[in-house]
Amino acid sequence: MADAVMDTEKAEGGEQPRSVRVVLLALMIAMLLAMLDNMIIGTAMPTIVGELGGLEHLSWVVTAYTLATAASTPIWGKVGDMYGRKGAFLSSIVIFLIGSALSGMAQDMGQLIGFRAVQGLGAGGLMVGVMAIIGDLIPPRERGKYQGMMAGVMAFAMILGPLVGGTITDHWGWRWSFYINLPLGVVALIAVSAVLHLPKKTENRSWRRIDFLGAALLTVGITSIVLVTTWGGTEYAWGSAVIMELTAIGVVSLVGFLFWETKAAEPVMPLHIFRSRNFTLMSVIGFITGFVMFGAVLFLPLYQQSVQGASATNSGLLLLPMLGAMLAVSMVAGRVTTGTGKYKVFPVVGSVLMTAGLFLLSQMDTGTSRLTSGLFMAVLGAGMGCLMQITMLVAQNSVEMKDMGVASSSTTLFRTLGSSFGVAIMGALFNSRVQDVMAERAGDLGSKVTEQSAQLDAASLAKLPAAAREAYQYAVSGGTHSAFLLGAAVAVLALVAAVFVKEVPLRGRGLRSRVRARGPPRARPGRSRERRRSPRLCEGAPVGRG
Repeated sequence: MADAVMDTEKAEGGEQPRSVRVVLLALMIAMLLAMLDNMIIGTAMPTIVGELGGLEHLSWVVTAYTLATAASTPIWGKVGDMYGRKGAFLSSIVIFLIGSALSGMAQDMGQLIGFRAVQGLGAGGLMVGVMAIIGDLIPPRERGKYQGMMAGVMAFAMILGPLVGGTITDHWGWRWSFYINLPLGVVALIAVSAVLHLPKKTENRSWRRIDFLGAALLTVGITSIVLVTTWGGTEYAWGSAVIMELTAIGVVSLVGFLFWETKAAEPVMPLHIFRSRNFTLMSVIGFITGFVMFGAVLFLPLYQQSVQGASATNSGLLLLPMLGAMLAVSMVAGRVTTGTGKYKVFPVVGSVLMTAGLFLLSQMDTGTSRLTSGLFMAVLGAGMGCLMQITMLVAQNSVEMKDMGVASSSTTLFRTLGSSFGVAIMGALFNSRVQDVMAERAGDLGSKVTEQSAQLDAASLAKLPAAAREAYQYAVSGGTHSAFLLGAAVAVLALVAAVFVKEVPLRGRGLRSRVRARGPPRARPGRSRERRRSPRLCEGAPVGRG
């Protein structure tokens, strides 16, 4: 048999065939591409601006990528469900690589922003495709340990991204920050094309079935929300006409989207998936996890550089206690879930640790040592490690197989939106507190120092008079106190949601996916030939509802 259905027994504790491991490696590379890109580009941005100019449009280089990723995420999930996961995933890789190549060839800031948007369109499909294919390829009982590996990729990208970006920019030039994606992407493309074989979609493939109106309304709504959270308090005042108009457009679009989805033949985000209590609760927990995580990633290095005197050169290493704990706990949680089939304990314990870690971080002041702050970060990282991939696992376990893509994309989207809100709200609170403390401690000089932005880079901080620099350290300490205290209050909501999660047994039998195997599956002693040759597929069957 050239194409053999993998025996369930192989997925239930036996060693995975080499072809499955090759696919998983390709998926990890694809995930790394999506996660690493912004980390590398952030380090290269000063050099890019120096060559291309357009400093006033600098924020759009990141915003265009984020907008395109968020807006395309639910659409990629639905396209994969309707027309085939493999084709959608390969298309997203190709689009991402085209965007990377064009970004590396950009001749001005306008071109770079446009090409970054193309990259973001592909990145949305990469994130969803990885999780949905794992959902197709691996039974829920086994899925935890593999999704834990994906959390490891995320931590790896956050730690190494700034280091890799700085090294590439210094030795090869900023354009290679984009070109580096090409060889990795080609490897993933070849591996997935050659080895991964998923069941063909047999339903009507007419393009008229696509929910174009729903996709347009959702895109406008998400774009408006992300722009409000990105621009509010920075580019425009929160009460400005632009922010109010964007808020109104977002609300109207999302209300219209919800109304239309009840009537569409093939809704881009079927509302019936939210009838599952577990799926809805995991969406809430995922939103809060994104809110907390990206706020911490933003403010912890700032505190360590401004207050504790850490170097900005190795900024990714500053987060090592948090990311290392997140990686270790995520791997353990996946293994335990695979071994026992139980998972409710992890959202509950994770929410408790996340709340405790944020509260501890809010207690840091100008005298807190690096060891103490590192321990506080490890507590937060352990909490997020319990939550990062378990939310995706339970969400996928709460829907039918035909909705695997939209479940994965919806969970990813809520986490993305949570990160946007977290950075915006925690950032607004941080900036307000810093400016207030600077005005109190340094008077007019303090107000002048922070009138443009409450966040100073190392060079600007070094130029300040000693009194102003000391005042700024107290201000940053006060700002992080307020931001993390808010994060702790929000994390309590995750704990409330986790308590109401219903433990639905994880299915450990039946794979929908086909991979190329080397020869026929081997018999196990005591199993009939008929049983070995009958793939126990669960096409379209509910995986479990919460």
